[in-house]
Amino acid sequence: MIKLPEPVEDVVVNLLRLANTKLPMDVGWALEAAAGWETNEIAYTQLGAIMDNVKKAEHVGRPMCQDTGIPVFYVRGRFDSTIAGRIAEGVKRATANIPLRPNTVDPLTRENCGSNLGEGMPIIHYIPTDDDFTEITVLPKGAGSENMTRLAMLNPADGVDGVMRFIRDSVLDAGGRPCPPSIVGVGIGGTSDVCVSMAKEALLTPLDDENPDPVLRKMEEDLFVALNGSGLGPMGLGGSTTVLGVRIKKAACHTASLPVCVNIGCWATRRASARIRDDGVEYSQGVRL
Repeated sequence: MIKLPEPVEDVVVNLLRLANTKLPMDVGWALEAAAGWETNEIAYTQLGAIMDNVKKAEHVGRPMCQDTGIPVFYVRGRFDSTIAGRIAEGVKRATANIPLRPNTVDPLTRENCGSNLGEGMPIIHYIPTDDDFTEITVLPKGAGSENMTRLAMLNPADGVDGVMRFIRDSVLDAGGRPCPPSIVGVGIGGTSDVCVSMAKEALLTPLDDENPDPVLRKMEEDLFVALNGSGLGPMGLGGSTTVLGVRIKKAACHTASLPVCVNIGCWATRRASARIRDDGVEYSQGVRL
């Protein structure tokens, strides 16, 4: 077992508390900016209610949304096989102590174990590297937004226009169900499973980070303008703020394939990361995998 300066179980509890009670700074700034340009009275009121809720959640240390989601973990750096069990124990403790709503159920019997565990839980993605630290990132994902995930295996002839159309249609068809204003994660390329994973990972990219790929950056900007010009607005009630940002990742794909996935994050797109070194633990919400 790799010895760390702080038990992984404690780190996971702290991460889940941070992610669920404090909105990442870049998302908070995006909400404030949206309130500044919003002219629709109902939309402005909705944004005000969201921001008031965020402030109260941080002040009292309680989750900002009743749906505390399913915690999706990413582990990067140095680790061994014991880390899965230690993360699971942290989830169990966090569910009882924060508290978090027990969301995980058997998909068929719908039986709830009461601890946010169960078969296949928690979800952990492993990224081994030669770094001298262990980094644990959590993305709590609620059902309202997760249920709006869409995957398409487009024809390569559909091109960029087809990709853009699919993304726009996916967000607008979702309407108010994912609790907009949303953050839109997009995966393009790879295989079907890789594409879906990239779309979710894209939600971890801070909104104030510039996409290093100029083509993807232009797509993000164009989609941001188009979606906010749709009139859908906060909670689907109308207005100029449908999305807070669009984040896109891509991977090479088969010459006969063009996978595209949209994974939407609600206004409470929560994330937190802990980098564990021999001399201590550093927590952050400015995550980029």
